[in-house]
Amino acid sequence: MNTGTISSRYALALLRLVEEAGRGEQVYTQVRAILADPDGMPKTLEPELERFVALVVKNGRKEYLRFMLHSFVSQYDAAHGIRQAHLTTAVPSPELEDQLKSLFKGYRLIFDTKVDPELIGGFVLVVDDLMMDASVKHQLDVIRKQFVEKNRRIV
Repeated sequence: MNTGTISSRYALALLRLVEEAGRGEQVYTQVRAILADPDGMPKTLEPELERFVALVVKNGRKEYLRFMLHSFVSQYDAAHGIRQAHLTTAVPSPELEDQLKSLFKGYRLIFDTKVDPELIGGFVLVVDDLMMDASVKHQLDVIRKQFVEKNRRIV
């Protein structure tokens, strides 16, 4: 059987379980924390998540657990209008996050922020399949490429 099929079916079952129990947000938060830091497993799991993991182990699907959890996060995001946003800035900028959140009205953005001084200034934002590179580094690269192209024509 296909890894993706197995993962998505189990993830959908977990999603339905936590939605029925009204504990989706708690399980979602814990699953994101587990995926972000696999070495830092919490001492106690949410009851629904604990039952789910026990079922996965009992059914001999332990090797698919990480895929299942990623699939659960994706399905939960889709069901609740959540978008994962990866923001890289030259310096920390909470004000920029607030401005970007206002651009995506109707969606709840969860930012994964990173500081990269090599950007010189500006930011790089990735939401789903879309990327907006408004960094000074990118703009300098574009200018450099244009300069090289124009000089090739002259020679």
